[in-house]
Amino acid sequence: MKFRSERDALAEALATAGRAVASRGSSAVLSGLLLHCEGNTLTVTGTDLDLAIRVQFEVIGITDGTAVIPAKLAADIVRSLEPGALTIDAVEERVDIAAARSHFGIHAYPAAEFPNVATAATPTFHIGAKALTEGLKQVVRASSSDDARPLLTGVLLTNHDGGLRMVATDSYRLALRDLGVASGGLADSDILVPARSLNELARLTNGSGDEDVVGIAHSANEIAFTVGNVTISTRLLDGTYPDYRQLIPESYPNQLVVGKETLMNAVRRVRLLVRDNTTPVRLSMRSGGVDLTVKSTDGDASETVDGDYTGDEFTIAFNPTYLIDGIDAVLSDEVVIESTDASRPATVRSAEHTDFRYLLMPVRVS
Repeated sequence: MKFRSERDALAEALATAGRAVASRGSSAVLSGLLLHCEGNTLTVTGTDLDLAIRVQFEVIGITDGTAVIPAKLAADIVRSLEPGALTIDAVEERVDIAAARSHFGIHAYPAAEFPNVATAATPTFHIGAKALTEGLKQVVRASSSDDARPLLTGVLLTNHDGGLRMVATDSYRLALRDLGVASGGLADSDILVPARSLNELARLTNGSGDEDVVGIAHSANEIAFTVGNVTISTRLLDGTYPDYRQLIPESYPNQLVVGKETLMNAVRRVRLLVRDNTTPVRLSMRSGGVDLTVKSTDGDASETVDGDYTGDEFTIAFNPTYLIDGIDAVLSDEVVIESTDASRPATVRSAEHTDFRYLLMPVRVS
């Protein structure tokens, strides 16, 4: 295999596909990137067997072929070269990288040992990239990182009123976002996508414009997202997701409307006295606003935030980190906190939009 490429194009492809490369402890070949040159098209693929990222772009093809190069080393070398064209020449298990007066010869992995990564199917529907990115940033944060509960490490994608609904929960909070689709739609069956894969998708689509779209195709055990010349594919999680609908109250008797930044900054300040996950922030709802209080072994803190409140005066307590996550996810200048009582989930949402909801379990306090 031999081809010429612009340094910046190849560096970007290696970095993007390299995000799927397996970490230490896995098979050596999984720490590499598969380069396949055919004609004037180069395909760069990285995978850890669960997640795969494939990048295709144009090069000047000299000899068709395939090589597996060490992902980090190759990316570091290419990035360090002077701007301009470079040549990669791979013969058996040696790869030569040359540009201007620089030359590197590095060992490659046997291409035959690299796992087969199936070509993604043609997308069955499309969704706006900008809206999808916003939704992923709002929802994925509520997924669990505890591998002992694998279903909760995923994000549920389901059909809702002809659009796409995304749901995530770690059992302490739940985030839900509804999205319209540009064309087509998800099949009736729910699918559960690993949150890690969706984080990579959000990273890829970040900065997308209003006209950009993401193509989505899925089968019984895999889903693929195509953005421009990049495809992210991942295995689906197997199992039945908890019924989140029963957690969402139909109405709330108590409602607080407050400035987003004002409330978030106030919670961050009183959280300075929190030293562990067991210390909550208390919100005392009253006419005219809310009083925030934290009491810990280091002392106590309080702050008053003005707002519009309707309902009964009462106090509810939350994990301050989870509360900040919910407030931060709201895409408007004002936040609405709806509640029933001190023992039932409260909802954080936008005062302007109804497509996002963040349910938060309260902390029991004496």
